[in-house]
Amino acid sequence: MRKTIVITIIISSVMTSFAQTSKNIIYPATIKGRIVDDYFGTKVVDPYRWLEDDRSAETEAWVKAQNEVTNAYLEQIPFRNQLKERLEKLWNYEKEGAPFTEGDFTYYFKNNGLQNQSVLYQKDKEGKETVFLDPNTFSKDGTTSLGEVSFSKDGSKVAYSISEGGSDWRKVIVMDALTREIIGDTLVDVKFSGLSWKGNEGFYYSSYEKPNGSELSAKTDQHKLYFHKLGTKQNEDKVIFGEDQKRRYVSGNVTEDDRFLVITAANSTYGNELYVLDLSNSDSSMQTIVANYDNDYSVLENVGSKLLVVTDKNAPNKRIVLIDVDNPAPENWKDVISETNQVLEPSTCSGFIFAHYMKDAVSLVKQYDYAGKLIREMQLPGLGTASGFSGKKTDAKVYFTFTNYFTPGTIYDFEPKSGETAVYRESKCQFNSEDYESKQIFYTSKDGTRVPMMITYKKGLKLDGKNPTILYGYGGFNISLTPNFSIANAVWMENGGVLAIPNLRGGGEYGKEWHDAGTKMQKQNVFDDFVAAAEYLMKEKYTSFQFLAIRGGSNGGLLVGAVMTQRPDLAKVALPAVGVLDMLRYNAFTAGAGWAYDYGTAQDSKEMFAYLKGYSPLHNIKKGGQYPATMITTGDHDDRVVPAHSFKFAAELQAKQAGDHPVLIRIDVKAGHGAGKSVTATIQENVDIQAFTLFAMGIKNLQR
Repeated sequence: MRKTIVITIIISSVMTSFAQTSKNIIYPATIKGRIVDDYFGTKVVDPYRWLEDDRSAETEAWVKAQNEVTNAYLEQIPFRNQLKERLEKLWNYEKEGAPFTEGDFTYYFKNNGLQNQSVLYQKDKEGKETVFLDPNTFSKDGTTSLGEVSFSKDGSKVAYSISEGGSDWRKVIVMDALTREIIGDTLVDVKFSGLSWKGNEGFYYSSYEKPNGSELSAKTDQHKLYFHKLGTKQNEDKVIFGEDQKRRYVSGNVTEDDRFLVITAANSTYGNELYVLDLSNSDSSMQTIVANYDNDYSVLENVGSKLLVVTDKNAPNKRIVLIDVDNPAPENWKDVISETNQVLEPSTCSGFIFAHYMKDAVSLVKQYDYAGKLIREMQLPGLGTASGFSGKKTDAKVYFTFTNYFTPGTIYDFEPKSGETAVYRESKCQFNSEDYESKQIFYTSKDGTRVPMMITYKKGLKLDGKNPTILYGYGGFNISLTPNFSIANAVWMENGGVLAIPNLRGGGEYGKEWHDAGTKMQKQNVFDDFVAAAEYLMKEKYTSFQFLAIRGGSNGGLLVGAVMTQRPDLAKVALPAVGVLDMLRYNAFTAGAGWAYDYGTAQDSKEMFAYLKGYSPLHNIKKGGQYPATMITTGDHDDRVVPAHSFKFAAELQAKQAGDHPVLIRIDVKAGHGAGKSVTATIQENVDIQAFTLFAMGIKNLQR
């Protein structure tokens, strides 16, 4: 007790003193500890380890002090309010999602414009519309959001999850869909879970046991699948899978006909086991389909006793195979849709397969029957991203959304038998898309690899090197960046800004080989691709150092952190968001160990440790370095990439920055990794990022 009191007093006194570390800004000084780790004989100092304790009064005081400095800086920007007014105005239009049918009702999400959370509506057969679930009533400040929504087979019951403060830990509530009455107890401590009903009797869900220590940062590594039967207590829920050995990610889904429970299990973000339980036979036992983590497998649908499975086994760009549950050996699999030169991401609806391909990160969609016969190639409205094409076998219509970087999303309905497509709901966003254009170019990375990039801007752009430009990247976890409209990006372009988004290695745009080329000891390829994109933009006079900002979130935050420390001369502004910035300890928090397929860990080998330390943003900040104007963003409830990454990076950067550029950290309170963030908070965050960026570039007035 005495030791704790002494530490608190020391830190509190330091927090009241300030150190001038860059021009015009006085940062709170951050106390340094003496933690030293040993990796294969190499000593690594971790002076800000105390900031990993998200429950301590010292960390809370540090967060408050940093936010005060950041807010004071942002308040001086003359056009900050002007940006906010424009963002709010452009954001303020009615948004409605595609409808879906459950039982005798149609449901859809709708937002009247500036509601913090979208509302789920119910419409009966006579067309009467009522509010079904309004997350805006869950909390006064809009920080409690609606997650998964799952209806029982006959639509009479619904289970839905809620997130408080942006946390990945959820509560699950069951409600009678007809009377709107809550049924039974609320389930708690549910994480990384779907909700899949078995008939009308109950549902499957996944979670970890509550960890020792902080629920927002402590390690969670044994995921289990449970079944909750209506009318019983949560502590009576049966473990269906995951008790025998540790697996970090487990999920269970019931096929539409209630025939099979399909279970996927994984230890990393790539590669999974596949199991099936025949629910039609009470005496059946778990059937193993795949018992290793060498490839990805996902069940689309069952056809009787056979499964339609999408996999990259022997097909880096993926294929669809038919697997007989009673005879599941790989030599018995039958190709339904073979691998092509484009990456396949399929879905099913109305009894058809919709094969969504990416051709240089742009959508191409083909309709097949379950036997693999091509019905037609979809005629899309243009070059961009088409999404949706999923639903029940009994759905009469298929809905999909089309968008690109300058076109707000429009929902279309498609009649799968006749092939007729019609506009279901046009966007009401008051943005003149006709004034903008996107250009896809290909540039050469450091090792000669050809990389695509989409550049979007206002027509008539002058290539004079003076255009404020955001270069946004990700490059990891097999995730593809495809054209998508953003209101915040629209405002950026209205003010003369250029948006450039390259498809870096590590992503999924060109399949498994492209992904693997940006993992583990090839991770530097991702950073080199990003640097080459910036150099292309400057060479072609889209922008120049003075007007270039690099931005990315999560794994993209790592990207920005690595590039700004390797090449501090590359860009004027750096915007790492919710980033993985301590590559030696990322696997010590929550489910971070599951990212090892992409990153490797410092414990793997001496060579892997040295490689990670060689680019880890936190460990490559040099004393006396002149780094870009930097605003780090994170949320204090982020239990995906814990905020300690950002906290420690900010403290180190502030202590070592020798240049005149500001180093700020903006910490959202009661916010997580990003999902479910309120509209109010989202708008303010984007206002602050754009205001900071333009101000750092020397912009005095907005174009609009």
